[in-house]
Amino acid sequence: MSRAERPDTPPDAALQGPVLVLAEGEARRAEWSALLRFLDREPLGPAPLEAWEGLLDGARAGGSEPLAALLGGGDPERLGAVLRGLRAAAPELPLLLVREAGAALPADLEGLAFRVLEAPLRYAAFNEALQQAELRREAARGRPGRRSPELFRSLVGNSRAIREVRRLIEQVAPTEATVLILGESGTGKEVVARNLHYYSPRRHKPFVPINCGAIPKELLESELFGHEKGAFTGAITARQGRFELAEGGTLFLDEIGDMEMAMQVKLLRVLQERVFERVGSNKPIRADVRIIAATHRNLEQAIADGRFREDLYYRLNVFPIEMPPLRERREDIPLLIQELITRLEHEKRGSVRLTQAAVMALCQYHWPGNVRELANLVERLVIMHPFGVVDVGDLPEKFRRGQGPVARWAPEAQGDAAASALAPAPTLAPAPA
Repeated sequence: MSRAERPDTPPDAALQGPVLVLAEGEARRAEWSALLRFLDREPLGPAPLEAWEGLLDGARAGGSEPLAALLGGGDPERLGAVLRGLRAAAPELPLLLVREAGAALPADLEGLAFRVLEAPLRYAAFNEALQQAELRREAARGRPGRRSPELFRSLVGNSRAIREVRRLIEQVAPTEATVLILGESGTGKEVVARNLHYYSPRRHKPFVPINCGAIPKELLESELFGHEKGAFTGAITARQGRFELAEGGTLFLDEIGDMEMAMQVKLLRVLQERVFERVGSNKPIRADVRIIAATHRNLEQAIADGRFREDLYYRLNVFPIEMPPLRERREDIPLLIQELITRLEHEKRGSVRLTQAAVMALCQYHWPGNVRELANLVERLVIMHPFGVVDVGDLPEKFRRGQGPVARWAPEAQGDAAASALAPAPTLAPAPA
């Protein structure tokens, strides 16, 4: 998924950052890094405690501001020095301090931390701490409130179709209704899901995504419901599944249309009874989660073909939201281009400008990959033409051909945002060699 359509919580891709991992002991660093990757987070490092300054400077030099710092191990004096150094160098950086089970740390150390966690780290508590770190970053950056015109900044566009999507999100987000998001690949279905979570009463609890089509069918049950130690070959420890990790929050079942029929039966039972069991256990666990599902498939046709359960479909399709393909909202393309360029500039990854003719050519292209394809193209143009002006002849050939119906678009009709995509490239120094 492209950077531009992979927003964090809150729903804005520009807020994403790695998690700085600082700990004594190679095993501890490896364990924490593996846990971060399981939670779809990027570990930065990992490294010993005293390496914090070099890692922080390196991240910033690369245009990336860490989301949080996770640190532990070492004696209180060393921990205190690192905590105070990080607090001075990055006052807004949430510091997640890990203490050993049963151990006590000086009160002044714990007072420097954003959150104190206990080892061994538990998935749900750790994920919730990261969610809170994201909310703190949002507050520090002055993110808008629910009724602000910037409410759905990651859902860029002024077309009738995208305005309708925003309206539906605002209607259903405060409720507990199950939502089914429909749309082609690359249209931004996860963006909608994260908006639904972020503007719901569950926003302070975890948002846990899982791609049902990317996980082998023999592992999906364990990923969803967790497993006990010894439940199957390779289950050397007990592990929570996504339902437990999402406790109190939102579980996003992406590509639900790719789920095997046998797994659909088990999911249906959980949706009906709101309880589940880990693999290898008969102890019921209550499922306090809101379900949001998404698919690029035609589920009604899948039902007719015997590939999807009708009863599960009706359980999921309480409140459908359809994301339009980019070719059906071509008038949003100039605004999307400008937003994508702005995000790359914000991340200090470069900039570019497009001529009116180049933008019009892109408006005529049919975009089978939707917003994801557009984001990839803009990133490619920034790399190939750093701080330059891109004309039609500079576009890759398939975009120059203008496949698809001619779009009716004029830059002046799109306002200042689109016009700035056509402005001369800013005079900026090139990146150091």
